Amino acid sequence: MSEHEWDLTRPIGPSRPLPPPPQAPRRQPHERGRGLTAALALTVLNAVLPGTAFLAAGRRRLGALVLALFLLLVGGAAWLGLATTGQRTAAQVAVDATALVWVFGGLVALGLLWVVVVVAGYRVLLPPRTSRGGKFLGGVLVAALVAGIAYPVVAAGQVALAQRGLIDDLFADRESATVTEAADPFGDQERINVLLLGGDGGEGREGVRTDTVIVASVDTETGDTTMFSLPRNLQDLPFPEDSPLAEVYPDGFEGANESDSLLNAVYRTGPAWYPDILGPTDDPGADFLKLGVGEALGLDIHYFALVNLDGFARLVDALGGITVDVNYYVPINGITGEELPDDYIEPGPDQHMDGWTALQFARGRYGLTDYDRMARQRCTIDAIIDAADPVTLLERYQELAATTQDIVSTDIPRSALDDFVDLAFLVKDADVRSVVFDDTVIDPAYPDYDEIRAIVDEALAPAPADDAAADGTPTPAPAPEAPSPEPDAPAGDPATVTDVADACAYDPVRAAEALAAGEPPNQAD
Repeated sequence: MSEHEWDLTRPIGPSRPLPPPPQAPRRQPHERGRGLTAALALTVLNAVLPGTAFLAAGRRRLGALVLALFLLLVGGAAWLGLATTGQRTAAQVAVDATALVWVFGGLVALGLLWVVVVVAGYRVLLPPRTSRGGKFLGGVLVAALVAGIAYPVVAAGQVALAQRGLIDDLFADRESATVTEAADPFGDQERINVLLLGGDGGEGREGVRTDTVIVASVDTETGDTTMFSLPRNLQDLPFPEDSPLAEVYPDGFEGANESDSLLNAVYRTGPAWYPDILGPTDDPGADFLKLGVGEALGLDIHYFALVNLDGFARLVDALGGITVDVNYYVPINGITGEELPDDYIEPGPDQHMDGWTALQFARGRYGLTDYDRMARQRCTIDAIIDAADPVTLLERYQELAATTQDIVSTDIPRSALDDFVDLAFLVKDADVRSVVFDDTVIDPAYPDYDEIRAIVDEALAPAPADDAAADGTPTPAPAPEAPSPEPDAPAGDPATVTDVADACAYDPVRAAEALAAGEPPNQAD
């Protein structure tokens, strides 16, 4: 070929490589071999352990971050529930209305983030060529997981809001003639004394009579508590000399008749006669009792809490009922010497009671003594504590909180709640003693208040230290008191501790004797 001939095999222009033939996109190693079933299983795991879906999809940094945050939250929850410091922190948050708002907001944000993690994790796990049927199945699964996440979050949020409502209502700022709010409510007080009242008001009853009067005296350093129980028929309740009540009741509290002169009538009768004598107050009856009971015992009563039996039945029903042992026939209604009971609750172990029956069990007195009724009321409270397990409280907390607002009143200010939380943790592990001023200790009709104050002083006196003797020999400990043959019988020694668990246990011998009698006691009177 001459130099003037064209070589037709040579390309015209600059040489360019031909593009490679098209190839299918390479799958990442984590996508190889994973089908719809594996993606759905990992989605479920991601709902339980947030972040695992991103790790499986190769998003390691994001997955590790989400999983670490989740484990941190789980650790924090375990600390709040198990560690003493954590429990105290949780309790302090539970009595802080502002903190509860933040808790609610945090729960909502946490729930939304959890849902986002589940949905996003499912999307990165879903195989690209999934059929419509597979996508529908996956959508159903994700919806179910979202609902499962939403339920506990919503339930916890409702509990937080219900608790905030309870704090706002129960510990609202109210006027009191006997409480002065301070930056440090407990101050340098060695003891905090709280008056606990059980009001027996309701349908068919005129006003509220406080048939249960107990003072809980708590050592602020140790939490050791002594409970002083006064009988409902105590007369001539005294008042402090510097109180205006001492001027109108110089010889002790007195009403128009004997019934209205008893301790249980002070709450109702006193303010009815002298409504403004103590000045501005939202609960004059409680202030009357705080001053009078404090003078009777020789103590300064700092706060009170009243539970009205009018709503007691609703509280028990909100818990789903309670279970108690019944050792003798308990009357339903009836007035001794005037009106027979409508019926009786028969003896028997482990009796499950609804709210109405539990109220009759706690209230019945026909043919029995006040001390019998006081013992059953302690057993009822013990049964309520047993019924209030965490699951029941969470499931029914809104109803329980609403019921509590209706039946409980107190003058404890919000500013004192943190101190009471700390005190409650001390009481939890401390000694609790009970001093009952029954008719074997005092004569309720002619009480010797000097003697009562002496008993209180003796009960609250510090225990003698177990110091070594001068010669180095340890001082022998005093011998323990012999147990009472009747755990629930009035004790001659007012400082004897009554064990509620023993007093409320089923006594088959006593129950059998009651059943063998053939008819309830005093039914024929």
